[in-house]
Amino acid sequence: MVRFKSTYFFLVSNCLLILFLLLSATSNSQNNKTEKIIPAAYQTEKYIPLLKGKKVAVVANQTTVIESKKGQFVHLVDSLLGLKINIIKVFAPEHGFRGKADAGEHVSDHKDIKTGLPIISLFGKNKKPAREQLEGIDIVVFDIQDVGARFYTYISTMTYVMEACAEMNIPVIVLDRPNPNGHYVDGPVLEMEHQSFVGMHPIPLVYGMTMGEYAQMVNGEKWMVNGIKCNLTIIPLINYTHNSEYSLPIRPSPNLPNDQSINLYPSLGFFEGTIINAGRGTEFQFQRYGAPFFPSDSNTDDIAYTPQPNFGSKQPKFKGELCHGVDLSKTEKQNMVNLKWLIDAYRKTPKEKDFFGKSFTRHAGTLQLQKQIESGKTAEEIRATWQKDVVKFKKIRKKYLIYD
Repeated sequence: MVRFKSTYFFLVSNCLLILFLLLSATSNSQNNKTEKIIPAAYQTEKYIPLLKGKKVAVVANQTTVIESKKGQFVHLVDSLLGLKINIIKVFAPEHGFRGKADAGEHVSDHKDIKTGLPIISLFGKNKKPAREQLEGIDIVVFDIQDVGARFYTYISTMTYVMEACAEMNIPVIVLDRPNPNGHYVDGPVLEMEHQSFVGMHPIPLVYGMTMGEYAQMVNGEKWMVNGIKCNLTIIPLINYTHNSEYSLPIRPSPNLPNDQSINLYPSLGFFEGTIINAGRGTEFQFQRYGAPFFPSDSNTDDIAYTPQPNFGSKQPKFKGELCHGVDLSKTEKQNMVNLKWLIDAYRKTPKEKDFFGKSFTRHAGTLQLQKQIESGKTAEEIRATWQKDVVKFKKIRKKYLIYD
């Protein structure tokens, strides 16, 4: 009898232990499971009531979509029309409503073939909506995917939209989306004497904020004309933090085709202001850089390619010329603005050629970066010079964060 009780106790104890381990594993699995990020545009129940019975304008491009239950994407404009929202017109940023124009290419006003709506360009005659373009509008919805680099012009478009609406007492709703480069803050802070459409505000090159957070900062820091404020509503993301992994379902512009190009863009975007080709005219935009005059060594990173006109780049640098360069398509994820590639390209460029173009300082936001590279400073030495300003910015940024 004693032996039976001991055996019984042993079996029960082991069963309880196994049950405990199974429950713990299930609990840990659930805790470690990342919940799906839900962009604001998907949450129609939160903003449709704000639009009913009003004359609506939408600021949109090809990324302005809602994912259906079948996993397909429906444009927000089509969704709103289907819900009987009275859309009067659409404002389109750089690259246009359907996202097919080259970087910097003039975009004209036109009529959308699918919906018949007038498309008003904010990258043509005017970058800020004119009063007559906003006449009769009751509310504006802004929904565009950003990539978190200062010289990516969508934050400038948003600022001008907010400013124009503030001047006419028109409310603005920002439907927030994740920032794929929202996991860090780095780069030179814009010096206001170099202000332009590729840099309007005194922020680092990478600012680590969503569009919704940035809109709040534009309002709160009184960065609009005469310090006016916009009547602003942010519809936030669900399940998002600044360290969330998020793969963009649609390329945000023609020359950012994948996650790798988006992650490298803050570091390789500097090449837009130089003589160097950064992969435009290939299928690896912002994942390589090169020029015909680079040495053709046999290092593992070396690549040879010939830029040709393609989607998003009708006239790439060195069109039809064999370029020697560096392949970054498989490099590790960047958590900082990496200057080593810019410095490498500068050193490989013959001195008789003009490496820096007229727009380089506008892209950098400071004249100092060009001077530092020309003087032979290392990437580490240069990065150290902007850290004090980055720390100051982070204190300002903290006031406007919506997400951890």
